[in-house]
This record gives sequence, C-alpha cells and structure tokens, in this order.
Amino acid sequence: MGPQFGDFQNEIYFEGLFGVQPKYPMAFAELAERAAAALPPSVWSYVAGGAGDEHTQRANAAAFERWGLVPRMMVGAAQRDLGVELFGLSLPTPLLLAPVGVLGLCAPDGHGDLATARAAARTGVPMIASTLSVDPLEQVAAEFGDTPGFFQLYPPNDRALAESLVHRAEQAGYRGIVVTLDTWVTGWRPRDLATGNFPQLRGHCLANYTSDPVFRARLAAAGVDPDGDPRQAVMEWTQVFPSPLTWDDLAWLRSLTSLPLILKGICHPEDVRRARDGGADGIYCSNHGGRQANGGLPALESLPEVVEAADGLPVLFDSGVRSGADAVKALALGATAVAIGRPYVYGLALGGTDGAVHVLRSLLAEADLLMAVDGYPSIATLRAEGALRRL
Repeated sequence: MGPQFGDFQNEIYFEGLFGVQPKYPMAFAELAERAAAALPPSVWSYVAGGAGDEHTQRANAAAFERWGLVPRMMVGAAQRDLGVELFGLSLPTPLLLAPVGVLGLCAPDGHGDLATARAAARTGVPMIASTLSVDPLEQVAAEFGDTPGFFQLYPPNDRALAESLVHRAEQAGYRGIVVTLDTWVTGWRPRDLATGNFPQLRGHCLANYTSDPVFRARLAAAGVDPDGDPRQAVMEWTQVFPSPLTWDDLAWLRSLTSLPLILKGICHPEDVRRARDGGADGIYCSNHGGRQANGGLPALESLPEVVEAADGLPVLFDSGVRSGADAVKALALGATAVAIGRPYVYGLALGGTDGAVHVLRSLLAEADLLMAVDGYPSIATLRAEGALRRL
C-alpha cells in the first residue's frame, strides 16, 4: 500500500496546537492572489493569462464542476493507494508537473526549473521539464533524485537540432519525450500583447538552445559568437522555433528515440487513433490550459472520448486542474495521470521548492482524503461504473 498523503493535514493540525500556521496558502484563490503580488507583472501576466478573453481558460476549470463523485460507504477505505503504472514506471502518485516555459523566472532565485526538479525529488511527483528553461536540461535532471522525469520538446524546424535535444534528454536520464503539438505559433494573448512582453524574445529561458552543440554551430556558421551578444542568439532562435508538424512527421519523431513518445495537445479521437497507429506510446489530452486557443471545448469534456480512442495507451491530462478533487475526477474519467500547471507555479513563486512542495502535498492530501471519505480505496475503484456522474 502506498503512502497516505492525507496525513499532511495531521501535520498541519498538530503544528497548529503550538501556534504554527501554514506558511503558504491552502486555497487556490489565495495562492493565486499572493503569487500575483510576488511575481513581476510581466511574468504574472504570462503565467496567469490565456488566449483571447480567457473564456476557454475559465471553462477548463469550470468543467470540473459539472461532474460529481458518488459516495460509497462501508468499503473499508482506511488505506488508499494512489499509485499508478506509467511507461513501465511504478509511481507513488498519479500527479505530474506540467511543463511551463517560463518556470525559471517564477522562483525567487530565478532558477525555477531547478527548484521544481527538487520539488519532484521531495514528493515523488515526476516533472515534465520544458524545452524553454533557464538552466540546461542536464542540470535540471541532476536534481530529480530517485524521481523519474520527462522532457517536453518543442520540435524546432532544424531536424538536427531536434535530434540533438532528444539525445541530450536520453543521456541525461529522462524517461520519456513529450512533444507539444499546439505551439508552433503563439496564440493571441492580450495580457502579454498589452505589455509587449514575450520572455524568450528578451533572451529568457533559452538555455537548452544556447548550450546545444547544434544550435551553437548554427550561430558560428552565421558568424555569431555563441558566447557573445545574447540578442543575436535570440534572433537565431526565432528562425528555428516554429515548426508546424503534420502527421507525415510522426515517423521522423518516432525514429528519434526509443524512449516513450507522448504527443501533447490531442483532444480529438481521430487524432488519438492516428497517433496510436503512428507509433506514439502515450496521449496527452490538453488544450494548453487555455493559453493557446480561445473558444474551444474544455479539455475535460474531450477526455472520455480520448481515453476510449486510446484503446489502452496511457492518457495524460492537464488543463484547468486546480485542486485534488479535480485530479480525482480526471482520474475517474480515465486519465492515467494528471498534470498540474498553474497551482504549483504559484507555490513556486511564493517559496521556491518549499512552496511547490506545499502545493503538491496539499493536492495529494485533498485527493487522498476525498477518496477516503467517499469510499474509493484505489484509482481502479474510481473507474467503476457509476462512480462519477454528470451533474
């Protein structure tokens, strides 16, 4: 039987007997409010904002309110097991840390990727490390401890560079490659546009490029000193970043690695089938948290059809998860694992690794206690017929 994550509340109540209150917020709304005050306005708008009028971002979160868990009594749920099997890995929790492209800027010390990796090591929650990071992917992986990690790839239009990034991830010990499909062009984001702020164009979070031998060779071939004016590296980055993939590219992606290949951004069952038939090892159901396209269906509404079409392939999920209860509902709808985005980033903003750990332990405790109270001792029991109903 796995760890009982709900015991975190006992720690909090016991410390309260001695006048010690939690250093970080327990509720998402307060977490967001304090993170907004802690982060520079430009970083806050980038992390908290979404596409258009942010209707899809709000709809992602609201979609969870349309589902309810049916309580079951006298089932002996004194011990719960929240562990999952994923790509041959036995994980103690069903949570993942979603990739965030400005993560490095969100921690107080300016090294949020490293701080998040340390949070993964402390909680057992695997991190999906973004291509866009302040510190190179090798340094991030070195902080994972015994917790496995995954590498998220924005495929550049330079195939040699893509191959180099993937091979570096393999050598660094990452256990899978998550390919993001919905960001070959940036969506219409009014908050960022209003401040004229695009962090990467300002030279932020490009360490995986500036440390890469293929990218550095490109700079040298263009007559640019790889260690010189960073603005020139930014201009070269703009030439390689966008890559509008087609299904014809899947065979090439598959050929890059023997690691599990997970395609992120899939919400249509036909796309699931094409990914499965093309050799993908996993499906990542997500609409990028509403950051890339407005006016779309909440990702949670797509999840059941995606799971059915996946036909046994693992299905990761994110978009709109704000609580442990949300994570439980996504698991009940068939997600193999659930990735957390904004909540842990807000914790990171408040306290670096400690803040992120607090958020993850809170989410896991809430999920564990919900399953205890409602009589679901395992994730498998959540998926029984009638466990979750539409309200």
